[in-house]
Amino acid sequence: MHRKTAVVLGATGLIGQHLVQELLHNEFFSKVRILVRRPISLNHPKADIQVVNFNDEKDIAAKIDIGDVIFCCIGTTRKKVKGNKTEYRKVDYDIPIITARLGIQHGFNQFLLVSAIGANPMAANFYLQLKGCIEEDVTALPFESIHIFRPSILLGKRKEFRTGENIGKGFMNAISFLLIGAWRKYRPIAAADVAKAMVAAANKEIAGVHLYEFDEMKELM
Repeated sequence: MHRKTAVVLGATGLIGQHLVQELLHNEFFSKVRILVRRPISLNHPKADIQVVNFNDEKDIAAKIDIGDVIFCCIGTTRKKVKGNKTEYRKVDYDIPIITARLGIQHGFNQFLLVSAIGANPMAANFYLQLKGCIEEDVTALPFESIHIFRPSILLGKRKEFRTGENIGKGFMNAISFLLIGAWRKYRPIAAADVAKAMVAAANKEIAGVHLYEFDEMKELM
């Protein structure tokens, strides 16, 4: 059995934290290379923590090294970038697409991306438009397999408190049972479940481009 090397972007985020733990305890992965802006505390024989200057493409190239699978769940918020759309785009679009292109050059064969429900390059909403653009451009790259995950509201405990998001979670949880048929894709999903679905998809090693919304992610678990 070929045991794989994974690269993780966004390891300190809500999904990323769970994803790293899933990968570290998965027998199919022998190394988990974690690209971060600043050092993190993690002691595990499979973990390879690389502090990266994401503004320097050469540094990104050096730190991703070679491997098999790239997991991308990096993202920011309007609050963190103080409403600056250029900075927002740099994190949510530039870093993923640069890493994806470098991944092709370095021999990676799978790319897994966390996007969002409603992602569309023609969307009026800036966030959904950005997610749509990255989906479109990643799927144009010649990876053997690409997996795109489109969660709705994420459930889980974040490091930072988000008042609006917490209100939204409570409301969506309350009406979740009403979201049936075509509306099921808007059901909230635990970040831990998204992480499990991502690892399961990577282990399947199926060629082509694959999209996962609520039901598809649940089926992978």
